Amino acid sequence: MPASPIPRAYRAAMSLCRPVLARLGRLDVAGLDVLPASGPVLVVANHDSYWDPVAVGVAALRRRQVRALAKDSLWRVPGLRPILDGMGQIPIARGGGDVDAMARAEAELRAGACIGIFPEGTRSLGRPLAARGGVGRLARAVPEAVVVCVAVTGTVDVVKLTRRHHARVEFFAPRDGRIQPGESDRDFAARLLAQVRKRAPVVAAGR
Repeated sequence: MPASPIPRAYRAAMSLCRPVLARLGRLDVAGLDVLPASGPVLVVANHDSYWDPVAVGVAALRRRQVRALAKDSLWRVPGLRPILDGMGQIPIARGGGDVDAMARAEAELRAGACIGIFPEGTRSLGRPLAARGGVGRLARAVPEAVVVCVAVTGTVDVVKLTRRHHARVEFFAPRDGRIQPGESDRDFAARLLAQVRKRAPVVAAGR
């Protein structure tokens, strides 16, 4: 199956971010071969820093465009809306379920997109957070989607300018990556998050 095409706007945005990560925090990538080059994929990652979605996108660039579910307030930042739209990112309202955002993510996933989702819903700020059921809903709706977990470490130190830091993005196949009989969407999300957090313990972000 041929690799999914990556839009020019997305490549440009990731190319601009790559030098920042390289300058402030060396980025190592592991397990990229686990990420399918085409077809529906759910990428499930931890979220400790604003840099996590960027790091995942840069790390995956050689294989896939990751359409992340991102907080809708970013679309209100002057000049950012056309960039986010050009990158194919999906705005989602923080707090209760955003039906429209999830419906769009489901449709794009069904069409063969790679959807990035952070089950914690927001940055951890150094505290354990319960997983939300969105990834379970998407996995149940599109059972042919491949689930890939991503452990991101070191991004909390990217903004500290005193010395260079080491960031790492590790892609891996989760154990029992499909919803099991009788398993709820939230339980499925919690199980995946536990596997990610075993490799990427909660860390408070820098400023």
